[in-house]
Amino acid sequence: MRVALVNPPWSFERSIYFGCREPHLPLELGYARALLERDGHDVLMLDAHLFRQDMAELATEVAAFQPNMTVIPTAPSYLFWRCAPPELRVPRALLVALDGRGGTTVAIGPHGSATPGATLRKLGADIAVRGESEQVIAALASGAPPEAVPGTAVLRCGEVRVNGPPQATRFTDVPALHWPSEWVRRHRHHHHRFDTTPDTPGAEVEASRGCPYSCSFCAKIDYRDRYRRRDLAPLIEEIESLRAQGVTYLYFIDEIFLPHRALLEALVPLGLQFGVQTRIDLWTPELIALLGRAGCVSIEAGVESLTEDGRAALDKKCRKTTNELAELLILARRNVAFVQANLLSTAGDDPALVQPWRERLSRHGVWANDPVPLFPYPSAPDYRRLWGAPDDLAWERAHRHYLAQFDRFSDIQDETPLALQELEAECLP
Repeated sequence: MRVALVNPPWSFERSIYFGCREPHLPLELGYARALLERDGHDVLMLDAHLFRQDMAELATEVAAFQPNMTVIPTAPSYLFWRCAPPELRVPRALLVALDGRGGTTVAIGPHGSATPGATLRKLGADIAVRGESEQVIAALASGAPPEAVPGTAVLRCGEVRVNGPPQATRFTDVPALHWPSEWVRRHRHHHHRFDTTPDTPGAEVEASRGCPYSCSFCAKIDYRDRYRRRDLAPLIEEIESLRAQGVTYLYFIDEIFLPHRALLEALVPLGLQFGVQTRIDLWTPELIALLGRAGCVSIEAGVESLTEDGRAALDKKCRKTTNELAELLILARRNVAFVQANLLSTAGDDPALVQPWRERLSRHGVWANDPVPLFPYPSAPDYRRLWGAPDDLAWERAHRHYLAQFDRFSDIQDETPLALQELEAECLP
């Protein structure tokens, strides 16, 4: 089968999206390509965001390939499935530009995972994949009808038919990814790095998937939920391949980068620098020092709330006091060039408490961000506590609630967000 894997040219104007807007390696498409090529399929993988292609040019290139199946994500990289743009205007624009020339169209991402019916109707795609996508894509490419492939959803006579729950792959044994050299050369972005101005290629990799915790705000229930650690051999092979292509900085996209002595010790002799997102309460002073020796130069540490009651309300299951968290963050900063304490805007946190705590950390070189408002993603426990299981209006409901609750947003949202219906005006009703 001829399969096109297509990352569209993402645009975020007037969106509530607060993730990074730079291009990132589309790992979900990379895994799918590895499995498809292993099975003998002819694969075209395109990244219009990285290569700055416009939609018409991208659609023409896809159509020239004459694919039997075209796969399009609804969020820019696995890294941002947990904080995706709520709107589907970009993947919908690509499907409109393709105008039926992509063969069977398959949408992957958080939207189809949580709300398959709404996603299929808005996009006009043939199939929505629920959950982690690479193995489902491989099964569809084998010629199996979607009804025979768990983790798929289709529309039949106007009704959504869901085949099984969202899928979680084995993941541990996924092969090493090898990216085209031109892709790597163009990938100049060093994600979440602030200690220097990058002048060499960066890349994203994945050492684990899922998270053993279930924080109330985290959107992972329908995808990337169960924690699995990748086999070390293919991971190191992938990292060494990137290093040979000139990469000097890696970002581990793991939901939570847990302490892993064997991985850190394997990274020490490679001489690379990297960034992680983690929970500082899970690290000992010894492992923090090893993290620094391994090359870590950026930590985003989820603190979220500055009160024990607030962290408990978020289901953090944190066993450290606020002061102990501060001491660990300060210790981490002695070993790592940039350390961020990530704070969320929660009802129980007194601003009079937040500002002195931020100032204390700042004196030691740790940045604690201005607390960010929470968006109740349909795949987060917070959404279910407010409204129950997500239905076809879940994204609109969450978006309307978010806009009504806050009069200011994150630091990178320099435009007033539009209502979701306005952002998706070109999507199918």
